[in-house]
Amino acid sequence: MKIYHGSDIVVKEPKILQSNRLLDFGIGFYTTSNKEQAVRWAKKVGSRNNTGKEFLSVYNFDIEKAKNELRIIEFLVADEKWLDFITANRRGKELLEKYDIVMGPVADDNVYLTVKLFETGVLDKEETLKRLKIEKLFNQILFHTDKALNFCVFDHYEDLGGQR
Repeated sequence: MKIYHGSDIVVKEPKILQSNRLLDFGIGFYTTSNKEQAVRWAKKVGSRNNTGKEFLSVYNFDIEKAKNELRIIEFLVADEKWLDFITANRRGKELLEKYDIVMGPVADDNVYLTVKLFETGVLDKEETLKRLKIEKLFNQILFHTDKALNFCVFDHYEDLGGQR
């Protein structure tokens, strides 16, 4: 399957980099199977970093082979298990189980607000899950280990233009 990474640089050799932010699925290399989502992310990164550059790196991912050889957790929907998982990661909690790859819904800007209201106690879990059901959720695929990155094979990149 094709997967995408949007950024202000071309990423031919993905690496596991420590982020200065606590992210949904933890530390790793984030991708998506949704090209549109990756293009939006490239624009966001180019703007945030004030580079005016936007690139879409495209990879081949043999998901079936990965499922046979790696430890993978996949969240099909934004349910209670997903909410607990991303909340723990965002709080920097050490998870008991380790995974090579994590797949599931991404907490975009709209979803992020709902989750933030849950994290701060404004919403309870039941109301949070009810609100998440009406959101259109895109997916993310996190490569969490170097072993997993062997399954993320660079194919090509697209220069999205940007404002140079």
